[in-house]
Amino acid sequence: MLLFFGGSLYMSLRIRKRKENADGYMTAGGRIGFGISAASMTATWIWASSMYASATSGYTYGISGPIHYGLWGALMILLIYPFGKRIRKVAPNAHTIAEVMFARHGRSSQLMLAGSNVLGSVISLTSNLIAGGALISMLSPFTFTQGILAIGAGVLLYTLWSGFRASVLTDFAQVCLMLGAVIVIIPVVFFAAGGPSLFETGAVHVTPQQADFFSSDAFFNQGAPYIAAVLAYAIGNQTIAQRLFAVRQDLIKKTFITATFGYGATIIGIGMLGVIALYAGITPTGGDVNNLIPQMAATYLSPLLLCVFFVMIIGSLSSTADADLTALSSIVMADIYGQNIAGKKKANPRTMVLIGRITMIVAMVAGLFFAGSHLNILDLLVFVGALWGALVFPVIASFYWKRVTNLAFSVSVVVALAAFLPVRFEWIALTGPIAVISDVLSTIGIGVVLGLMAFGFFGKRVALIVGTVAIVAAAPFSIGFLHTYPVLSGSLVAYAVSTIVCVALTLPSKKEDFDFAVIAERTGNFDVETDQDLDADLAALESESDSESTSR
Repeated sequence: MLLFFGGSLYMSLRIRKRKENADGYMTAGGRIGFGISAASMTATWIWASSMYASATSGYTYGISGPIHYGLWGALMILLIYPFGKRIRKVAPNAHTIAEVMFARHGRSSQLMLAGSNVLGSVISLTSNLIAGGALISMLSPFTFTQGILAIGAGVLLYTLWSGFRASVLTDFAQVCLMLGAVIVIIPVVFFAAGGPSLFETGAVHVTPQQADFFSSDAFFNQGAPYIAAVLAYAIGNQTIAQRLFAVRQDLIKKTFITATFGYGATIIGIGMLGVIALYAGITPTGGDVNNLIPQMAATYLSPLLLCVFFVMIIGSLSSTADADLTALSSIVMADIYGQNIAGKKKANPRTMVLIGRITMIVAMVAGLFFAGSHLNILDLLVFVGALWGALVFPVIASFYWKRVTNLAFSVSVVVALAAFLPVRFEWIALTGPIAVISDVLSTIGIGVVLGLMAFGFFGKRVALIVGTVAIVAAAPFSIGFLHTYPVLSGSLVAYAVSTIVCVALTLPSKKEDFDFAVIAERTGNFDVETDQDLDADLAALESESDSESTSR
């Protein structure tokens, strides 16, 4: 731990400046190169909980579980680039999506996005601290509390001074460590557990659905909900948006396609630990499937490889934790102080950087506090995911459709969230007419999700065709059936309701004719820095990453 966090701190100190730039602290000036950007996006989205969840999926659903988890998560990253190119075109120098929504609509839409990301990042930070603390308590003499304190202090120390610049640089080293560890550890565990013969001797431990590569259980419980969620995380999550605003505009497509393959390969590979555990007949320690990954490592790895495994997990949670800290600091700097308190023209860049650092400290203290409590992290993540799902259509429409109003945006999100909660948490009995209404909305949601995906790559005409065909084709099978899967139904209902309400309130607004050029004028740099200074900062980042890559 000392070597890992000490090395990260050393890298961060190498690029620090006596007077940190506010825009550099949030997005590194929007001119990060391909290598660092792709590595940072990959490392940020490979977090400890995603590794644990992929292994749990493999243990629960068999061979197809990790594929459903990793493949659709990778699709989320891929979907960023078509919409991301449009977002950067209308707001080339923005720092947060919420900041752009303020320029497009006003305060209510901005606060919806900013608020959901504050909650989501704090929950994500807490989840990573819990995963790290549990790992340390299982594999070392330290307690859970000592583990979360050590991880929290380590991440905060190397991120605090240089903010986003430190986050993306250390991400490069962390993703190298993670990918290297996965390449070594998975084959070692597989052959130590029995190798290819394991699939014959362990067949008695699996059900027909778990042995089926095209398992319907895995699709409806794991795959389909993730397909519905990918757009929500791609559009609503600030940790992703921050990297979108940081990469050079001409490198957006290449960066996110590369990150798609990096994430998918890593997470599917880690998920195979759960499949190996299933075929080996291993029972999770204490009945908790979250113990599967450290349990498999402790059972089959030598002490040296156990250290490599430890670094892999610590790297995954650190890369996401520092992204959460920088996302939170950007929201408070740009959206709360920069737009709502001081105003863009009067905002003091030095004050902004100070506020960003204070935000990181407060966020880490909050994360440590919640990590020591007994909150239901899963339910909180579901709530945040629903809010992002309700935001997807209004946000995307706001970047393409001139007639979308602030009223249409705000009301559609609130109504969609109100429809989601009773379905997802089963507050009402999904029987009779209510079940039919839920299924009809869910079917429309299928068309909305597939139509939006098609729209990103192929445009409006193809999107309308795909969405319509999807609804008509799915209706005979989904109506009377989908309500039996509340997780999937809740997400689809949120998509459908937000789309229907947003369109219904937008169509009558014929006088609304928004000029998208205004967004670029209303968003942009808070701090003035010469191109020479900015180029020097970026050169330092590239050179540091090159030296790390060469040494590894």
